[in-house]
Amino acid sequence: MFQLFHLSTEKSTSLQQQLREQIAAAILNGNIPQDSPLPSSRKLAKQLCIARNTVVLAYEHLLDDGYLIARERSGYFVNPEILSRQPEVPAKENPLEGGHAPDWARKLKIRPGSQQNITKPKDWQKYPYPFIYGQFDPSLFPSNNWRECCRDAVSVPAIRDWASDRFDNDDPLLIEQIRTRLLPRRGVWASADQILVTVGAQQALYMLARLLLDGDSTIGIEDPGYVDIRNIATMNPAKVRPLPVDEQGLIVDERLDGCDLVYSTPSHQCPTTVTMPLERRYALLDKASEQDFLIIEDDYESESNFRTNPIPALKSLDKNDRVLYVGSLSKTLAPGLRLGYLVGPAELIREARALRRLMLRHPAANNQRSVALFLERGYHDALIMNIAKAYEERWQEMGAALDEYLPSSSRQPSFGGSCYWVRGPEGLDSRILRKEAADRGILIEPGDIHFLAEPVPLNYFRLGYSSIPAARIRPGIKALVELIEDMV
Repeated sequence: MFQLFHLSTEKSTSLQQQLREQIAAAILNGNIPQDSPLPSSRKLAKQLCIARNTVVLAYEHLLDDGYLIARERSGYFVNPEILSRQPEVPAKENPLEGGHAPDWARKLKIRPGSQQNITKPKDWQKYPYPFIYGQFDPSLFPSNNWRECCRDAVSVPAIRDWASDRFDNDDPLLIEQIRTRLLPRRGVWASADQILVTVGAQQALYMLARLLLDGDSTIGIEDPGYVDIRNIATMNPAKVRPLPVDEQGLIVDERLDGCDLVYSTPSHQCPTTVTMPLERRYALLDKASEQDFLIIEDDYESESNFRTNPIPALKSLDKNDRVLYVGSLSKTLAPGLRLGYLVGPAELIREARALRRLMLRHPAANNQRSVALFLERGYHDALIMNIAKAYEERWQEMGAALDEYLPSSSRQPSFGGSCYWVRGPEGLDSRILRKEAADRGILIEPGDIHFLAEPVPLNYFRLGYSSIPAARIRPGIKALVELIEDMV
């Protein structure tokens, strides 16, 4: 029986948890006889070279969970009831003669898997120079504060509060924190019925496209721009119109005429990082009123503007309810949390809530409560301050390195965020550069995927600095530029 268990101190889980899980798996797989007692805690601890108390606690947990039963003076045995609940595996039958598998090429009505998407290596942490965008830096994350909030979110009173079926409602504490703490920083004031919590900004964009676009609609998207909104829009399907950007963001001119919906990233244009000035924001709002279109304002990375006083959000300047505001906690708290929010007129939010209910009712209530506590206790404010300091140092390091090693890169001005948008030398193919650089431990993101209008330039690429220490930036840029010089 001892051969069934293999514990490792190098795993992220404790030895007790590993043992508990492995015993449970052995029981469910029928590897432990029902009529034989499990080894004593002393004997098993000695065989596995672990503390006896580790085994005792594992056994007690399994007893509480119903995997084991205790017999006086005989020890622990497999609980036969746990096995009686196992479904019977039907015997394999010969396939029916004349049957055939579905023709999925004909059955599938849409094929999102065929769309072009940004991809990142799953093992990016192993690379010495991970210049990739939007990834997590554990050195900046307040783990103790987050654990405290998660622990308090699963206290008995908290569970009684959020564990019941909320139908399509969000955590009122989180809504209040978004309304009174997050939105006012961007000059946005909203009532509770104008806010909807989403599974990241991505879900908010998907729901807006479903609600506001059909085959006769036209959506204007910045070019270069955010890849996923383009893919979302084309699934409806809607007509997608590329809208050029310059050093001040989305250009406001006659090319916006005839749009039903315009997607914009005014705080930090995706991917060029430029910030739309106040005058152009007013011009965009005037154009929206004149041409009767709506605007999706994706205000990602607005919190990391560390060089100037933040320009008010487009939504804060809107007097006619034409701006639909999308925010996210992914860039500040953690990408894996997948929590965002949508702000708009109550009528729109009501329909978005109904659509969300058909998808998943609401984001997990325990996660909502954890985030609400994190915001309420001021931990998010402190995190933003620490991120801004770290990112500014990295921003300066990368800017200095690019000025030294690639002065002709013609970078657009950047006043925050977590990446640089770089134009490489003419003749450079950033797709090939990505492969060659990865072989040398350098991760970059080719920029061609962000362009809509033909011909697509191939010499642009994005360099993120959210997940790379400042000390590694200069040597990484130096090695990357040496590779570029070998290629062109």
